[in-house]
Amino acid sequence: MATSTHDANIDERNQAIKIYLNGNIVPRAEATVSVYDSGFMLGDGVWEGLRLHDGVVCFLEEHLERLYAGALMLKLDIGMPAEALAQEVYRTVEANNMHDDVHLRLMVTRGLKRRPFQHPGLSDSGPTIVIIAEHSRVDEAIYQQGIRLATVPNHRGTPLTQDPKLNSHSKLNCILALNQAIEAGADEALMLDPHGFVNTTNSTNFFIVRKGELWTSTGDYCMNGVTRQKVIDLCRSNGIPVYERNYSLVDAYSADEAFVTGTFGAQTPVSEIDGRVLKHVGGPLFGKIRELYSDLIKQHCSDVIAAR
Repeated sequence: MATSTHDANIDERNQAIKIYLNGNIVPRAEATVSVYDSGFMLGDGVWEGLRLHDGVVCFLEEHLERLYAGALMLKLDIGMPAEALAQEVYRTVEANNMHDDVHLRLMVTRGLKRRPFQHPGLSDSGPTIVIIAEHSRVDEAIYQQGIRLATVPNHRGTPLTQDPKLNSHSKLNCILALNQAIEAGADEALMLDPHGFVNTTNSTNFFIVRKGELWTSTGDYCMNGVTRQKVIDLCRSNGIPVYERNYSLVDAYSADEAFVTGTFGAQTPVSEIDGRVLKHVGGPLFGKIRELYSDLIKQHCSDVIAAR
């Protein structure tokens, strides 16, 4: 059975969640947007995935910084400063009486269009802002079995087309890649950059371990994830050699370990790449990094709570 880095235990409470929609907190069944919304019609918007631990939305400042940078790129007016939007995120969490093991999706589109065409001037009623908070505990089985990756024809493009650093609603390139990986019998897609170097997966950042060193891509052609940067910083501050560099599938196939990073699952081990079974699934360096990251989360939550 296929697995995913976003596998979670089923939680029936999610059927009764309340969702933030343009300043209002409404029942899930009433959280709807128009077919004329720019996000639905054209994928014209930006978003962030967030995680709630111990009552704290972790690294919220970094996520909002990226959201507002993306909105600036699109010339999309979010309509409120980051500090106010952060308060709305917490208002959504509080309305659902949530404290831990929660995943949030914060979405901002250009809003309603007067006519069904691309011109941004046709969206003149203000943005659509949605915050979905779900009870979402990672399925622990994935840490034992890992995920299987397959390289695919679709690659990450250059900023001359659509900058892969832009966390936009337009995810079709990634969905095409994922479909190709599933058809190849894998769980997720390993995408190469325009030069054929290993880059990222369709939804997470990718790392390999070789002889005690951690390698990841240069970051030039992928979303530079918040969790990705936290892992790099943790390695540098704890004496673990880490390199952002170009490397090929030859290096990836013969790696001692591999894993992916993302807001939802933090770090998820990889078991095989294109049918090549790796030496370790969740090996020693993976375990060390997960431990360091867990400690970082605890310290971050403690610091945020103390500052309130």
